Amino acid sequence: MVTLKEILARASKEHWAVPHFNVSNLEMFRAVVEAAWYKKSPVLIGTSEGERDFIGLNQAVALIHSYREQYQLPFYLNADHTHSVEAAKKAIDAGYDSIHIDLSKLSIDENIKGTREIVEYARSKNSAISVEGEIGYIVTDSSKIYESVVEVPPESLARPEEAERFVKETGVDRLAPAVGSIHGIAANKPHLDFSRIERIRGVVPVVALVLHGGSGESDEQIKMAIEKGIANVHVSTDLRVAYVDALKKELAKNEYAPYKITGPALEAAKTVVAFNIDLFGSAGKV
Repeated sequence: MVTLKEILARASKEHWAVPHFNVSNLEMFRAVVEAAWYKKSPVLIGTSEGERDFIGLNQAVALIHSYREQYQLPFYLNADHTHSVEAAKKAIDAGYDSIHIDLSKLSIDENIKGTREIVEYARSKNSAISVEGEIGYIVTDSSKIYESVVEVPPESLARPEEAERFVKETGVDRLAPAVGSIHGIAANKPHLDFSRIERIRGVVPVVALVLHGGSGESDEQIKMAIEKGIANVHVSTDLRVAYVDALKKELAKNEYAPYKITGPALEAAKTVVAFNIDLFGSAGKV
C-alpha cells in the first residue's frame, strides 16, 4: 500500500488535500470508510485522546486494518491532538499509522524537544509512520458551537521563521501551523491568513501543511487554502453535528432497536464526508 507520506507529497504537488475526519464511535468510523470507498479517496481517520479512550487504542487499529483489507484502499489512522509524549508513544506502540503530537501550548523549545522525541521514536518503530507537529495555537474546542464571534489573537498565529526552525529541528513529516482557523463552529467571518500560508509553504517546502478547524471555514476559504499549499484538512464538528442531529430525530420516534436509530445518523455523517472529499479534490485519487 502507498504510504501516507507519498499520498501527501502527491496532494501537495497537485494542489488537492487529503481529508481527515475525526470519529467517536463505530458508526462514524464506518461512515468515513464507506464514503471514502464510494468516492475512491484516500482518507485519514482521526481519534483524539478522548475518542481513542472511548473506542480503544487496539480496537481502532484493528478496525483500520479490517477496513483496509476489505476495501483495498489507503485508509490511515491518526492519533489526533496528542498532548503528551507518553500518550503519543502509546499510539505508536498500538500500531497507529500517524501521530499528531500537539505540544503547541508549550514554549517553542519544549515543543521542539517533545516533537523531536516522538519523530525519533516513530522512526525507530516503523519508518512509514507519519508524524505531525503543531505551532501557534487554536483557541476553541471542536466539541462546541459558538453563537458569538470568537476572537483569534494575532499572537496565536504561527510565524514563518518559527515554522522553518521547527521543521528543521524536529524532522516532522507534517506541520499544522495556526493560520486563523478555529475548532468548532462560530459566527466568525472568513478569516484564514492566505499570505501566512504561502510564506510558511515557502520556507518549509519538504513537509505537508495541515489545516485544522475545517468545519469553521467557508468552501471558498478551504479551496484557496489548498491552492496556497495546504495538503491535509481536518473536519470534526460538521461530522458530529450531522450525526447528532440525525440521531435526535430518530430518538424522537420512540424506537428501541439501536441499529435503526443509528442507521440514519451514519448516513448523515456519510453525506458530510462525501461533500468534503469533493471539496478537497481528493475524489478519484486512488
